[in-house]
Parts: sequence; structure tokens; C-alpha cells
Amino acid sequence: MAVGSALRTIYPFSSTFGPLVPPTPPHLKTINMSTIDVYEFAPSADTFRLERKHRTSQPLGPHEVRVDVTAVSLNYRDHIALNNLAKRPVGGKIPCSDGAGVVAEVGSDVKLWKAGDRVMGSFFATWRDGPFLMKYHQHDLGGTVDGMLAKSVTLAETALVATPGYLTDIEASTLPCAGLTAYQALFVRGGLASGQSVLCLGTGGVSVFALQLAHAAGAQVYVTSSSDEKLTRAKGMGAVATINYRTHPEWQKAVFEATSQRGVDHVVEVGGPGTFEKSMQSVTAGGHIALIGVLTGFGPPAASLFPLVAKNVRLNGIYVGSQAMFQEMNRFLEEYQIHPVVDRVFPYHEAPRAFEHLASGNHFGKVVIDVATSE
Repeated sequence: MAVGSALRTIYPFSSTFGPLVPPTPPHLKTINMSTIDVYEFAPSADTFRLERKHRTSQPLGPHEVRVDVTAVSLNYRDHIALNNLAKRPVGGKIPCSDGAGVVAEVGSDVKLWKAGDRVMGSFFATWRDGPFLMKYHQHDLGGTVDGMLAKSVTLAETALVATPGYLTDIEASTLPCAGLTAYQALFVRGGLASGQSVLCLGTGGVSVFALQLAHAAGAQVYVTSSSDEKLTRAKGMGAVATINYRTHPEWQKAVFEATSQRGVDHVVEVGGPGTFEKSMQSVTAGGHIALIGVLTGFGPPAASLFPLVAKNVRLNGIYVGSQAMFQEMNRFLEEYQIHPVVDRVFPYHEAPRAFEHLASGNHFGKVVIDVATSE
């Protein structure tokens, strides 16, 4: 028998429909490989772009948890990653560290969670407690490992924190990075006490959280911004004084005057090299600067650092926080019933527009993506 005739006997086909294709074995016909709707950082010239894709869902490991994501919030770090400003190899990774959702499925040995629990992801998935170690950088969501901008994510059971019951998922999604960064800066490292003063630079996510937390703790809060409208909102949230840094370029002098030539006890420094000199001039002797952001770039400050020495100032680098701090912050939020400030919510299919809104700098508080919305 010719080869072609033999093959036709085993795998019958019609020449009309092309080459020989073996039929699907019966034992495979019942397998239904589900897919997960995700966004990925896709290379685009020297930067990245957001690309929506479908990944095959994988079986859970014994200590893993699958979470149906309902909301994701953006941080300036996500803008940095998308535009390749830090030159991190994030191509193919799912963006965003911050998200909230509901446990859909747990692995066979999971003890901490059950289906239906409301949870948030931890920025540093392996930093549970204690001092920071450099190895935690190997598990930062939305950077070294996949993040939260997906319909469903799989994380280790120890990488999750319970959502405060009084908050919506939209609100809770803002806590893992911006909220926790402000909390560590003020309370864990800063030792903020009632009656002290705090200077918040700008009205982005971390700064607005710092305003809310410090005000709740009984501190006097000073806020800078280039927008009088935003400053009016800040004053309505408890700021004792506000300064427009466009109309007052030497804003550190305005801070000094507003504090009776004393300076503030704490500076929440999110600007970086472009604002650091003025922050040094704004802080009081023996005060504290929490160095958090790089909104003005990654370079060194142009000014001498001697004022830190002359004033005996504490300078702390702050990069989010541990899960123990996260839980402590949640108890504080619940005690004072603090609701995060959400500037704008975008539907999942408009995630790229959410990133554009963040990049514009027009937001007050947090920008959120509603993952639960259908198109």
C-alpha cells in the first residue's frame, strides 16, 4: 500500500480541507484550558507600551492563592516603568504593584485564606516583617515579578493582606504602595507625634495620604502645589497652610515664615533632586526628612548636603513597607475611618488612558482602574 493510502486509512481526510491532521485523542477532548485577561509591558522603541493579552491559566501550587482582581491603582513608579526611565527589564511583565480583589481559589495547603476573602497584594511580596533586606527587591510586584493589572492573579498566600471591611475595593487598591509609604515615613521611621508639623510636597498619592494620616494624628500639615484649586481642597482636608510654588518659587521661605522661623518637624520629600535643597531649608533643627520620590529626576541634588549636618537632621530613605506595617496601618485607618482620596476611576479596557492621566500630573490623590467592569 502506498504511504498516502496508509495514512488515509489511519487518519481519513478530504483533500478539499488541506493536509493530514490527526484527530484529537478522546482523552484530551475534555480538557478546557482557561485563559486569563492581562496587560503586559510590551517593548516599544526605547520605552514600553501596554498590551492586552490572554495567558493560559496554570494550576495552583499548594501554597498559592488565585485572586479575582477588582481594582488596581497607579503609582508614579508605574509611569517610570512604562517609559523605561529606570531602565528596568520589565518587558513581558504584568504592570502595577497595587490591587485589591477577592480570593477565588486556594492551593491544597493554604491556611491563611479561603474563597470569598477580600484581599490586597503586598508591594514586596516576601517582606513580611523586620528590617528591609535587599533580597526583597527580587519579588516586587509589577517590577521584577508580575503585578496586579489583570483580571486574575496568582500569589503566594503570604503575599496578601486582608482588606479593611469599611473600604470599597476601589479605595483599598490605593493602599499597598502610596498609603503604606506615607505611613512608614510618618510613623514607623518618622515617629510622628501629635502637635508636630508636617510638610507635604504636592498633592499626588503619597502626599495626600500623608496629609490625611498626619491630620488624623493631630499634626499641623503644610501643603505645596502649583494649583490653587488643589490647595483649596487640601485646606478643606485639614491643612493649616498651603503654598503655591509657582507664585512662590522660594517656597521654603514661605514655609519658614508660616512656622514662625522654626521650620517643620517632618518633610515628606517626593520630588527628589529638584526639591531636596528647599526641603533641607524647610526642616527644623533635629527634624526629619523622608526621602521617597524622584518626581524631578534621578540625579544627585545640586546643593550641598551640609545643612543636614548643621541641623542634625534625620534623613530616611522610604520604599513602601512590610506586611506587618501594612496591617498596622490598616488598624490606624479603621480607627479613624480614613477613606483614600480617589481622583478618577477608569474602566479596565481604558487602562492606557489611566496611565496618561497619571502622567499629566492633573490628579489629586489616586488614579484607579476598575478591573471588575465589563466592556
